[in-house]
Amino acid sequence: MNLIDELRWRGMFHDMMPGTEEHLLKNTPITGYIGFDPTAPSLHIGNLATIMLLVHLQRAGHRPLALVGGATGMIGDPSGKSAERNLLDEDALRRNQAGIQAQLEKFLVFDDSPTGARVVNNYDWFKEFGFLQFLREVGKHLTVNYMMAKDSVKRRIGGNENSVDSGGAEGISYTEFSYQLLQGYDFFHLYKELGCTLQMGASDQWGNITTGTELIRRMSGGEGKAYALTGQLITKSDGTKYGKSETGTVWLDSSMTSPYQFYQFFLNAADADVPRLIRVFTLLSQPEIEALEAEHAAAPHLRVLQKALAKDVTIRVHGEPAFEAALAASQVLFGGGELSSLDEATLLDVFAGVPHVEVSRAELEGQDALTLLSTAAGNVIFSSKGEARKMVQNNGVKLNRQKVTLDQSATAVAALLDKYLVAQKGKSYFLIKLV
Repeated sequence: MNLIDELRWRGMFHDMMPGTEEHLLKNTPITGYIGFDPTAPSLHIGNLATIMLLVHLQRAGHRPLALVGGATGMIGDPSGKSAERNLLDEDALRRNQAGIQAQLEKFLVFDDSPTGARVVNNYDWFKEFGFLQFLREVGKHLTVNYMMAKDSVKRRIGGNENSVDSGGAEGISYTEFSYQLLQGYDFFHLYKELGCTLQMGASDQWGNITTGTELIRRMSGGEGKAYALTGQLITKSDGTKYGKSETGTVWLDSSMTSPYQFYQFFLNAADADVPRLIRVFTLLSQPEIEALEAEHAAAPHLRVLQKALAKDVTIRVHGEPAFEAALAASQVLFGGGELSSLDEATLLDVFAGVPHVEVSRAELEGQDALTLLSTAAGNVIFSSKGEARKMVQNNGVKLNRQKVTLDQSATAVAALLDKYLVAQKGKSYFLIKLV
């Protein structure tokens, strides 16, 4: 299957310039790139869909470049944004660049072969490029009319001629207005220096990418020919953007989104979304995915598709040991696994969504479990000792998975990590921290 056919059946293809498919078929390998702005120390799930475009480019026998925008990251891309970005300093950008490069190396094969991936940084060619020199050599090739016609600019101006000068939310600064020129020059530089003839990105990047193809044509006296290809933005079945959980953005960095939270995010994908997600985020073949879909349709409650998706992506982003730990943690909550097997970070992850209660150790000396579960816990778990007693009599209360009895002392159950107790009231969980 060629690259375009592969992207189409996976639902990843959005648009391309005329001649792009023929160029890919006739010239193997070609060099193509995607840019990533280092505006955060980690990439996120939305970026992962774009990374997969590079993965498929390489698997189709072509050479992928990942451009980390050390220069353009200082400006901020206005595409999809309704307000001006906060500008980062150089030290923050360098830290972010290092983290992003390490993440990209998990997905692409970096070697000296004709299809070996490479990371480039546009700060390397912009750092000595003077403002006047840039205006003379690059700016003169594109008209303001051409740049104003881009959707990313028109949306920010909002059709209000006064908003351009107002500096308000509907306007756009010259800084961000110039972004497409910088990105366009990136394409020209890679075209000239590395023979790069294709730029890819999400569908909201079409305007910036085509600025690059036009700049290549004009700066090479009409002789240069480059191509553009965009992928679909990943959205949920309700049309909202995919990649955010209840607690915020889902990052690829384990210190920002833990492997357990990452695994759970995919495991909790809606049935309506998961057939598309497994095509976009995994490298499972069409027959493999169709077989999983048939199995899922026969028993949706087993969540076969979600489990296959969560396993595949978690292993590729965080590795097999992290997946096994996330799976074990998941089984603790839903499958009766051992609570004592969890380290503190994972324990807090597993029970992040349940009520947390702090109880003084001193209060528990000589007290019974009913006191612990009611007044000592601030009546969060039970409103009174009477309510707790009634539910204990019905065998509906547990501490660290052990059934609580009426005559049990508050300290009869050993605390996890010497400071945590997991209380169960029927099907509801509470995390008690002893302080």
